[in-house]
Amino acid sequence: QVTLHAGAELDARRVKQYTLTLWASCPGEDEVEERLFVWVMAGQVLRCDAPFASAGGDVVQVLADVAPRTPLYVVLPQPRGGLTVPTLLLLPVSLQFRLRNHDTPLVLTRQGLVLAPADGFNPSKDTQMFRLEIEVMDRHGHNCSGTVRVAVLPSRRPRVTFLEPQRAVTVPEGIGPLEVVTQVHASGDNVRYAILAPTAPTLFTIDEVTGEIRSTCQLEVAHARLLIRAYNALHPTDHATTMLNITVQGTGRRAPSCVPALSMSQVPETVSPGSTLVTLRCTDPTGANESLHYALEGPPASRSRFCMEGPRLQVNTTLDYDSEAVAAVGFQFTATIVVTAGGQPPRSTHVPVLVTVTPVNEFTPVCPSGATFTVPETAAFGSTVGRVAGTDRDYPLDSLEYSLEGGPGPTQPFSIDTCTGEIRLVGPLDSQRHKSYRLTVRLTDTRNDLDPAKRRSCLCDVAVHLQAVPDQAPVCTPEVQELRIMARSGGRQPVTRLACQGSPDGAVLAYTIAGGNEDGRFQLEGNTLFYLPSDLAEPRTFVLLVEVWGGPGVPRRSTMVALVVHVTPQSTPMPPSTTTRRTTLRKEPLVVTRTEAAWHPPAWFVAVLTVSGALLLATLGCVARSLLCR
Repeated sequence: QVTLHAGAELDARRVKQYTLTLWASCPGEDEVEERLFVWVMAGQVLRCDAPFASAGGDVVQVLADVAPRTPLYVVLPQPRGGLTVPTLLLLPVSLQFRLRNHDTPLVLTRQGLVLAPADGFNPSKDTQMFRLEIEVMDRHGHNCSGTVRVAVLPSRRPRVTFLEPQRAVTVPEGIGPLEVVTQVHASGDNVRYAILAPTAPTLFTIDEVTGEIRSTCQLEVAHARLLIRAYNALHPTDHATTMLNITVQGTGRRAPSCVPALSMSQVPETVSPGSTLVTLRCTDPTGANESLHYALEGPPASRSRFCMEGPRLQVNTTLDYDSEAVAAVGFQFTATIVVTAGGQPPRSTHVPVLVTVTPVNEFTPVCPSGATFTVPETAAFGSTVGRVAGTDRDYPLDSLEYSLEGGPGPTQPFSIDTCTGEIRLVGPLDSQRHKSYRLTVRLTDTRNDLDPAKRRSCLCDVAVHLQAVPDQAPVCTPEVQELRIMARSGGRQPVTRLACQGSPDGAVLAYTIAGGNEDGRFQLEGNTLFYLPSDLAEPRTFVLLVEVWGGPGVPRRSTMVALVVHVTPQSTPMPPSTTTRRTTLRKEPLVVTRTEAAWHPPAWFVAVLTVSGALLLATLGCVARSLLCR
């Protein structure tokens, strides 16, 4: 009995045949020697990768801040015996992946992908190790298994951390709306802030970028507990919380109260300096309203354009909507009116102010200077003539619409682009009647006023001059023709039609016989040549010169076409073939070449052909006689 060694591994691609030599002998007999041939056949054997199938398994290292469900590892089985790796990879549905151990947060998909946990890894400061035992099986029942160890390393990114897990803040009553009460700060990257509890805070709000906590109304004596969360905007799982206790303490002397507590105004840019935007009605709880002091605080752009006259907020200078300075602030000015009451310590109230400047259509569009264009009289349809570049000083600058008075027509073959002011040719140019065209273009401004009906426009004169284009000589194909006709009795008969092309404007071409028609046997009508019947007794060849020209230009540009016409009387037999030859026209001299093909066989060929014909006839006669005799 021959068995396979326990540690043997067969590979049909490397060794297909083994030869074993066996010896057998019995006592008192001769020894017998035989050979055994073992063939190794290729089979469907599934084998896993060496690192994956090794005793220690494959090792993968990732950072703890990797995104949830990020692919970490892919199991790639290695086939044996007739299948290649790409074949298995193209048929992932034929493989099944099963996780033997379930004490791991990692996820194994049906495609053999190992994914990070759905909630991410725990941001620990120590290295975490996870082990996965995976079994792979194909549809034939062949399987292999291996181990993957995932080492989770501590993140190198700084964690979001609050320096104080709990903090207490005491503020005086009377703080106005949107004033900064306090500020929280957490260390880390891309830190954002949010209030977790209460879920709908009524007294305070937080700036998610800076962490500033502001009041939403004028504060009175109260106590609030805010649970504030700081998190990494790119990795929300990286977060920290802190508890903030805010106590609004009574001062015994309350700050002045004002109506309105928040001022929002919308004024046109043409508002005159000295106009009042808002008048505050402020009262001091102590009753000393005469001692209230009003001051304006804010950016320099706001303080230079507005001022306080007692409780009235007034315009200090013009508010030009069309200037770059106003456009730079988004056409909005912010400021704060500080109302202070006397005493020690001083008591003050802050009233936020927002002023929005609206546009007014003040200026009329201006036409460009010297709107004159030149276009060739043979310009094609759709050609660009020029562009009318109007201007408008209202913001947004040069926001114009263009239109052509009268519209396109036979007397005005032009159109204009409503947005760009580009003039194009949309019809034929009549250079005989017009040397130039006078166009009237209307410029209308847009989006320069809150009221869309308030628009300004102007009319601009545009001159389009036609540029003369010299006439070009016509082109005829071919320039030389050789023709043969049979003269018939009766009416005239057509000979040929000339194919000539003139200038691009499509002008009608003129044709005339310039030479060779002394006896008047030919006649031209348009581009068609006719032969007039006559008593021609012998074949005759005529050489005609036809002049072709177009346009009334001076000097006249023309082209000569040479026609060689062979006329044969009806009683005369025509040659066996008609040949038309085309060559390039040469003005001087005119050379016409005629070539006739002829074949003159040698005498021996004629003799052989005659004898062969006679023998063929004799043979046919004998065959016919024998058939008749039967």
